[in-house]
This record gives sequence, C-alpha cells and structure tokens, in this order.
Amino acid sequence: MSALICGSFAYDNIMVFQDRFKNHILPDQVHILNVSFLVPEMRRQFGGCAGNIAYNLKLLGGSPLPMATVGSDFGDYAEWLDKHGIPQNHIKKIDSEFTGQAFITTDLDDNQITAFHPGAMQHAHANKVADANGVKVGIVAPDGRDAMLQHAEQFAEAGIPFVFDPGQGMPMFNGEELAHFVDLATYVTLNDYEWQLLRDRTGLSENQVAERVEALVVTRGGEGSDIYAGNEHHQIPSVKPEAVNDPTGCGDAYRAGLLYGFEQDLDWPTTGRIASLMGSIKISHHGTQNHSFTPEEFKEQFQKAFGYTY
Repeated sequence: MSALICGSFAYDNIMVFQDRFKNHILPDQVHILNVSFLVPEMRRQFGGCAGNIAYNLKLLGGSPLPMATVGSDFGDYAEWLDKHGIPQNHIKKIDSEFTGQAFITTDLDDNQITAFHPGAMQHAHANKVADANGVKVGIVAPDGRDAMLQHAEQFAEAGIPFVFDPGQGMPMFNGEELAHFVDLATYVTLNDYEWQLLRDRTGLSENQVAERVEALVVTRGGEGSDIYAGNEHHQIPSVKPEAVNDPTGCGDAYRAGLLYGFEQDLDWPTTGRIASLMGSIKISHHGTQNHSFTPEEFKEQFQKAFGYTY
C-alpha cells in the first residue's frame, strides 16, 4: 500500500551574491528600482514538496507514489527518480510548460530574493486521486490552487485518510476555504507561523481544529513539535543536528516521517520522533535531496536519539 503525495516538483536555482543587497538598493529610490546582482556561484537542485517528501519517504523504506504535473525539461529529474526507485506513474508531463522553477538569490547577510515560476504546476488539477490504486494514505501538499482544492475533496470522497499541508500555499486561500480543508482532512500539519495564519484566517481555536481531525501537528523548529490527537497532547522533542546548514526542505522531511508512521501503523510518539529525526538529518545537508541513509542506519540513529527502537 502506497502514500499518494499530491504536490509540486520544481528545480531550485540557488545563487549567492557576494555582497549585501542593502549596499545596492537605495531606500528613497525603490519606486524606480533597477538593479543587477553578479552571482558567480549557482547550483541547481531537485526540489518541490512532492519530490522532497517522496525522496525522504523512500529513504525510510516507505512506498511513495507522487502525483504531479511537470514540464518538458523534467528529464534530469526523471532520471533521479528512476535512480532512487520512485515511481512516475502519476507524474504528468505538460510539453508546453516548464517544470516549476525557483530562482533564489542570497546575500552575505542571508537575505533572500526569490522568484517562483509555477509552470506545469498550474495544470496539476488534471490529475485525479481516483486514478491511483492501492493507496493507504495521502497528502495534499503545496501545489496549484485548483489541484489542492480538488485533491482534498477527492481524497475525502474516496475515503482515503490524508494530511492537509498548506505550507507556502497558504496565501492562496481565504478563511472559509482553509476551514473547508480542515473539515475534509484526516490530519493537519503546519509550522508554528502557518498555524498562527490558519487560526487568524479561520477563527478556529486549537481545540476546534483538533476536534475536526484525528490529529493536528504543529512543528516548532528547534523547539520540537506538538501533536494533538484525540484528547492527548504529545510533545515531540527535537534532535540536535550534526550541523545547521540548510533548513530548506526540513518540513518536507518531517512530513515524510509522518507518512511512514501512517504506513506502518505506528503510534503517535514514535511517528513524531521519526519525523523529528528526519528534519534533523535534513538540516545538516545543503539542498533538499542530498542526504542519504539506509533504513537500518536510520533505525540506529533513532535508537541513539531516543533510547528505543520501532
């Protein structure tokens, strides 16, 4: 049985400006802004929420089944997925579009200027949850707006438990729409900032959200995470990473840990700790899919971190 991962695939183009933006942007002239930054360093990496979650779930020994739309330039990414045994049955290519692209320029103060081209993501609603067989659990991760709305409804109609993970897609939805997602979902997972936004937009309290779903999961970075399931509150500790190199994709790694716990029917404390350790491993590496381990190696790290195994 697989985890159907509805979300984006994207190329992350990361550039480093060897100076500070503030030295080249005149505050009193921003209405006629015209600047160019020389970026001698650039790296192109595989990303997108569906791609990242699928990669991490596969590392754990899970069964990811990504569902997404990609562009005519997806060839390199497709080879990467093949290399790691991640199926592409439900990845649809739109020849007239590019795969989603993020262009991120970082300066020496770690300020960032990002442009995102959604490309083929805008067609993600062409994929249907009902087209996938043998699905045990699903996730609606950031994707095209229509796709997120429709896939949530399709999961609910099919009776497939699923995670609602709005992430950076949160600004696309108003309070009524977000409340509808919560009503449809089996689980809701957000970071602490996204959780505040959802509360502000829907007017729903922590208890009201927790009553509507089987579990509400709120991640808090280095402070760990909280899982509200039924009448229980599980405080999940963070795991000290070997190094803090790149937080990008840590949320996706965490969510892969949740999906693995659902696939294996593990309890909430163990599922949360698997997710927490996944985030710790990811943050130690640059890029979202540059870390690697075997399931056996992960279990050894889990034993070392928490004093028991699963």
